[in-house]
Amino acid sequence: MQSASDRHEYPAHWEADVVLRDGGTARIRPITVDDAERLVSFYEQVSDESKYYRFFAPYPRLSAKDVHRFTHHDFVDRVGLAATVGGEFIATVRYDRIGADGMAASAPADEAEVAFLVQDAHQGRGVASTLLEHIAAVARERGIRRFAAEVLPANNKMIKVFTDAGYTQKRSFEDGVVHLEFGLEPTERSLAVQRAREQRAEAHSVRRLLVPGSVAVVGAGRTPGGVGRSVLDNLREADFTGSLYAVNKAFPEDLKHLDGVPAHRSVREIAEPVDLVVVAVPADHVPEVLTECGEHGVQGLVVLSAGYAESGPEGRERQRALVRQARAYGMRIIGPNAFGVVNTSPQVRLNASLAPEMPRPGRIGLFAQSGAIGIALLSRLHRRGGGVTGVTGVSTFVASGNRADVSGNDVLQYWYDDPDTDVVLMYLESIGNPRKFTRLARRTAAAKPLVVVQGAGSAPQGHAVRATRLPHATVSALLRQAGVIRVDTITELVDTGLLLARQPLPTGARVAILGNSESLGLLTYDACLAEGLRPLPPLDLTTEASAEDFHAALARALDDASCDAVVVTAIPAIGEASTGDAALAEALRSAAAAAPAKPVLVVHVELGGLAAALSAATSTAPPRPEAAARARAAASEDDSPRPPAAAAPEGAHLIPAYPAAERAVRALAEVVKYAQWRREVAEPGRVPEYDDIDEKGAARLIEGLLARGQGLTPGPDDTCELLGRYGIHPRRAIPAPTPDDAAAAAAALGYPVALKATAPHLRHRADLGGVRLDLADEEQLRRSYAELTDQFGQPEEVRPVVQAMAPRGVDTVVRAVIDPAAGAVLSFGLAGAASQLLGDMAHRLVPVTDRDATSLIRSIRTAPLLFGWRGSTPVDTPALEELLLRVSRLVDDHPEVVAVTLEPVVVAPQGLSVLGASVRLAPPPARDDLGPRTLPAY
Repeated sequence: MQSASDRHEYPAHWEADVVLRDGGTARIRPITVDDAERLVSFYEQVSDESKYYRFFAPYPRLSAKDVHRFTHHDFVDRVGLAATVGGEFIATVRYDRIGADGMAASAPADEAEVAFLVQDAHQGRGVASTLLEHIAAVARERGIRRFAAEVLPANNKMIKVFTDAGYTQKRSFEDGVVHLEFGLEPTERSLAVQRAREQRAEAHSVRRLLVPGSVAVVGAGRTPGGVGRSVLDNLREADFTGSLYAVNKAFPEDLKHLDGVPAHRSVREIAEPVDLVVVAVPADHVPEVLTECGEHGVQGLVVLSAGYAESGPEGRERQRALVRQARAYGMRIIGPNAFGVVNTSPQVRLNASLAPEMPRPGRIGLFAQSGAIGIALLSRLHRRGGGVTGVTGVSTFVASGNRADVSGNDVLQYWYDDPDTDVVLMYLESIGNPRKFTRLARRTAAAKPLVVVQGAGSAPQGHAVRATRLPHATVSALLRQAGVIRVDTITELVDTGLLLARQPLPTGARVAILGNSESLGLLTYDACLAEGLRPLPPLDLTTEASAEDFHAALARALDDASCDAVVVTAIPAIGEASTGDAALAEALRSAAAAAPAKPVLVVHVELGGLAAALSAATSTAPPRPEAAARARAAASEDDSPRPPAAAAPEGAHLIPAYPAAERAVRALAEVVKYAQWRREVAEPGRVPEYDDIDEKGAARLIEGLLARGQGLTPGPDDTCELLGRYGIHPRRAIPAPTPDDAAAAAAALGYPVALKATAPHLRHRADLGGVRLDLADEEQLRRSYAELTDQFGQPEEVRPVVQAMAPRGVDTVVRAVIDPAAGAVLSFGLAGAASQLLGDMAHRLVPVTDRDATSLIRSIRTAPLLFGWRGSTPVDTPALEELLLRVSRLVDDHPEVVAVTLEPVVVAPQGLSVLGASVRLAPPPARDDLGPRTLPAY
């Protein structure tokens, strides 16, 4: 089908799978000479009106000449793309390069005429808008900078496609035709339009999976047990609101129902439309099922079947074929090797998963790549006794397995504007597209909290993950910069989600502590200090405190303007006057309800009944008398009965309860940092402009240097010249291959000087004696030169240089690197052991704003050394911030600069000195976030 062109080989890299506005998928690919029959068939299905709009005249059929013209392209001056579903065309777009006279031309002409045709049945799905993004990217690749289009005034849909795209355009009207001309360089508006369309399309594609009107389970057995039958039973017991079907080719022909569910031997036999199919058959039989689903018009699949990429190379190829087959029919897949999906909305009640119980409806969206972790998370959210209890319910749950198609990014797009989800919890074993995830996470976190546990090991076999050179800690730091609440365990994930779902965000880090145990209060106080919070002295109510005492103390604390959050500690009281769990819970709830703007947390020790009472209104599972009895028994150290938990008033703020002070305080600390990020992101920083930056001069220099060869590390002079274009001036280091050269260099620079060994094994190793400082005269210089060569070898091995002394200060290091997966990253730390041994480096994504630069310097653990630690003189941090901003501008303006290292940068009380600098140049890596929308390639 894909033949070589007249002038260029078939451009396979133009092929792409895309998500359309309604959530369905299509494949975009170049049109070739083998597509003649498809083109004719496609044209026959287009209405006469659409044909008239395309050709400005009645045009009932294509001539042989037309077919030849529209299928023979050189992929340079004449290009045609088609959007296909099921292998058949649903839309086409083409461009023809034209000259100033409007006639056919070749390069260097940089304008082309563009035209679309969309099958009527697929109009309104965003096909033309998506094709415009792709044909524009192709045109830019071929040196075309502008598109021209002529549209009939009545063709409002096509005019809207062009005008809504966000490109800079000109519009005129002549001879009854609207003439449009627009540049193809991406603009802020065109990127914003593209990303808004991406969000709507991907969110809709996930919605089709989570809010289906009908579900079929393929592989449901006649007898209880087995994966398929378990999912069918779970759907029935959840009381799914739509139509439900059981499918198994082994069913007898006379079997019409299975436990009241309509039974069929094939999806084809179902007379009604089917939105979602759960596939639970052996992997070898899945392709047959997919074909049936595609031909029946199924919208999405949850593939529970195993035996794919997690099983090795053969399974990986089977997984690729699975995704290609599903996308060819416009379907999206959760899985394979998935655990399933849940939607607790009363309008849906979908439990298409292996979870035996349906969580109670709530406001938490939950995503897990691992089925085992998904089970653990749901179990924790169900559990009422031991650990954190009474977690707010789940809105939707997705366990994606190998996430061959639908990923965490897609689900984030859905949750971003889902009115039923207030908090998002995600367990990620890998991040397939860190650059996109960071962008989506920043936008989501600005609207609702996003808590993530990220696996630190290598990605599971079933996951397709882009290679990244960034350490795990660096990726975690970048996620935090994007507003993600990064935690290390699923326990912390639930702890933090519990607090976010139930309590308001704090306005600061000041914490009041009160309770009936002095020791527990002190433990909480110490935990606050360890987590960077600002605790007030604990208030001890004594063990004789009554529920009224707790109520009064909590009310006073919440009314105190000097505190932003309250932690209540409680231990069992002894004696007849002991406070009952229900009474204490009601006292705390009523006090908190009177001041709903501040979060309240409870640390309870051996008070299982209190935790249950605090959260009685929103348990995550339907109450079971026998389970409640077991929980009460487990929470009690004796056989005495406990009063039943009181239900919370409607609309009350439910107070999260924790069995340990450390867990409560850690969750609070994460929420405090997130609240601070929310306040800062509301007033974003700016990227300063510097008058002395010579962007064009740097571009010319880089172009000339790259002409010498790819992967170039410029010499010292070229490096200094390039950095100088951005106002960064490293101190000159003069090579000294002989003692006389060293003396001459020192005379030129002026004493005092430094003598340094620059051999790779000695560079930046003052601890080895490779650096001699404050050499005041020639005698000291020659003596140090002799000592250096005697200790480390001949001058050609040591590579000595002479450099003028810099003012004393703190040695720091500034680095920037372009990672192919995450993008450009700016890093900062103190030079030496702090960064090399302890890994004390901070990171920010480029471009860095003035706010980012300020926080970057203060993010490292050793930052106090810059601000006058133990009476030392504070250094010039504003000069350091400016240096960071200039380096950020350099790598942002010139993606060919793939790495920059400034080490050491000595920051003095006044000014700073860059004593070492290196730059690496290379052709810039491709940026898919600036190109047209595509799904990950398979």
